[in-house]
Amino acid sequence: MKELVFGHKNPDTDTIACAKEYAYLQNKLGGDVEAVALGEPNDETKFVLDYFNEPVPRVITKAAPEVDAVMLVDHNEAQQSVDDLADVTVTHVVDHHRIANFETQGPLYFHAEPLGCCSTIIYKEYKQHGIDVPKNIAGLMLSGIISDTLLLKSPTTTDEDRQAVKELAAIAGVDYEEYGLAMLKAGTNLDDKSEEQLISADAKSFSMGGKTIRIDQINTVDLNDVFKREDAFRAAIEKQNAAGGYDLFLLMVTDILNSDTRLMVVGEPQDVVEKAFGKKITDGKMDLPGVVSRKKQVVPPLEKTF
Repeated sequence: MKELVFGHKNPDTDTIACAKEYAYLQNKLGGDVEAVALGEPNDETKFVLDYFNEPVPRVITKAAPEVDAVMLVDHNEAQQSVDDLADVTVTHVVDHHRIANFETQGPLYFHAEPLGCCSTIIYKEYKQHGIDVPKNIAGLMLSGIISDTLLLKSPTTTDEDRQAVKELAAIAGVDYEEYGLAMLKAGTNLDDKSEEQLISADAKSFSMGGKTIRIDQINTVDLNDVFKREDAFRAAIEKQNAAGGYDLFLLMVTDILNSDTRLMVVGEPQDVVEKAFGKKITDGKMDLPGVVSRKKQVVPPLEKTF
């Protein structure tokens, strides 16, 4: 029977790439699997899909009207997944994030590893099954790794990610450094997007200490280009906090060239944020030199402090 495979809401490059990669693998293994998305691709992802001549996946909000079973990639937390996740059977999960707020009624295939990118894990599965990686799929895998590790600069990067990048770049026929920089820059054109779009594009919700924490990340090559709109961002975040019931919203504005982040903090409790990072919040902001990873450098200290 047909299954759908998808990544998390507000999809980034890796989550859309992984859905396509895993659908191709499962279909080669005899399944009937379609890759879909839980949101429209961002500019970076559009650049990737166009570069490797890959169609944009269709977007769904519910799975149960179409299928009885689904596969999850690049996520496992229910609040980040399809709205009716509880109404379908999850048969497979492939992820590189923490495991939280997730349970199933029956057994399933679950492959999680602490690697820099979910595409690296899927690439390993291709090897395990002896499935050749086509040029376009190699390009998607390469792009996912570059995106998630910020061109191998993130502390989440492992030796397995680095080796995968070299191998996949050869298959895809690109210079990964030249291609990767062009790809990352494609995602930093912010002027034609509203504040609401930008604070929602890569946002994820987390439950910590009885609070709902929303964390979004915006990549840029110029922090000042983002913070010239600071008042408008704060107004949009306050509105979203009220509408979504978020206690605390953290906007990570990350300079991809210098690997630094300026954190905008809206909501409460702010003292927990100060304690987590050992810094004072000044005018609603906090500079975090060397911080680029939400998963490894922002969420863990917050969880520990909460």
